[in-house]
Amino acid sequence: MKNRIKIPFKEVKELLGSETFDFPKYSTQILNLANQNAQGTRPAVVGQMSDLIQEFTGKSIKEWEKWYMQKHPDAIENAALKIREMVDNFRIVMSQIDDDMIKNWVKDLVIIKTFIGLKFQEAILSKVSSLIGTTYRLATPSEESIGIDGFIGDQPVSIKPDTYKIKRSLQEKIDVKLIYYTKVKDGITVDLKEML
Repeated sequence: MKNRIKIPFKEVKELLGSETFDFPKYSTQILNLANQNAQGTRPAVVGQMSDLIQEFTGKSIKEWEKWYMQKHPDAIENAALKIREMVDNFRIVMSQIDDDMIKNWVKDLVIIKTFIGLKFQEAILSKVSSLIGTTYRLATPSEESIGIDGFIGDQPVSIKPDTYKIKRSLQEKIDVKLIYYTKVKDGITVDLKEML
């Protein structure tokens, strides 16, 4: 007998007496994406599953289903409705996706988002300097070597991700004002507390 074995998820379902479903290729990826966008299986819709499974005292999957449906009788239907609405939205947009859109999406990802992601320090310098009514410039290589990323007016600044705050004591001391940023879904949030 081997030291390690693998039990495929489908077999786990069978071993526990669960129904098994055969989904067409790619369908579960689409449904997962639709669910992420629709938030159909969030606790507000289906309950906090980790808490519910702890409350459950039965043994079988049939007992679990009966118990769950008594506590949340509309949850499966409500989740499915949210997801179906999102799949319908996908159907509409799928008919609009053509070769040009695909090429533009790839260009946006590979060229534009890569450049912006790597060059956003200049965007932060530009935005902050315009907010306080002054100029900015990027640091020279020798200034970068001592931790300066740029200047707002004549003030040297270092631009760091917010995670730097946690690691700050482990790193070299930077004797300039720090501007922290956080990448968020639709851009960056800039923290100017130390700057101001």
